Amino acid sequence: MNLEMLNLLDKFYALIWPMLRISAFLAFASIFSIRAVNLRIRMVLSLAFSFFISMQIDIPVIDPLTGPGLAEVFNQVFIGFAMGMIMQIATAGVVVAGQVVSGSMGLTMATLIDPNVGNVPVISGLFNVLGTLIFLAMGGHLIMFGILLDSFTQFPIGKNLMTQDVYGKMLAWSAMMFLASVLIALPVLMTLLFVNVGLGFVTRAAPSLNIFSVGFSAMLMAGFVILWLALPSTIGRMNWLWVQTYAQMRALFLG
Repeated sequence: MNLEMLNLLDKFYALIWPMLRISAFLAFASIFSIRAVNLRIRMVLSLAFSFFISMQIDIPVIDPLTGPGLAEVFNQVFIGFAMGMIMQIATAGVVVAGQVVSGSMGLTMATLIDPNVGNVPVISGLFNVLGTLIFLAMGGHLIMFGILLDSFTQFPIGKNLMTQDVYGKMLAWSAMMFLASVLIALPVLMTLLFVNVGLGFVTRAAPSLNIFSVGFSAMLMAGFVILWLALPSTIGRMNWLWVQTYAQMRALFLG
């Protein structure tokens, strides 16, 4: 009986360590933490991947109730959190780009309640849905799970990831949120800037023209037309953003 209990305990330890990392990743990753992927789905995915990984790699027996075991719990959660935050920053860049475009078009007050990212302008909601579709269309979910599986060979159970190099990479990657937002919104912003300059010349030539009534309608119509024409370029930039996200996640473990 005691031998059976020890074998059961060893199997439990072999399952709990990869499950901590995978569960933290699914809890913090932007695509997998949305309300459409509810808690039951995430628990089933985490359990299935943990069971698969426990049969593929050698997992040391560490008691989670001891001091080193508790430190390892925080380490595994941090690894999943770091991978999830890389995806969150990429998604935040898409949302910020939508906010910038909405402000330049005059749609700042036109907001909607997104259950995933909160109260955002309508263009941010459009960009968020578009970015999610691009992520799924390019097989991003499979790439992410592949990187997650590779992380157990690059950073096996018992190896500490909480180093200064990792903190520096996370801090440097946070700048991608602003860089991606500028690149995605740049075509619309530059074109609307010239539309604003043109409206300024028209107002100067005809002072009796009400710029508030004419300019708002012109900017709104021009914004939608430009947004539609710039859609292929926007899709390409979002695709580039996700590729950079995959590369950053791999660099996190290869550094």
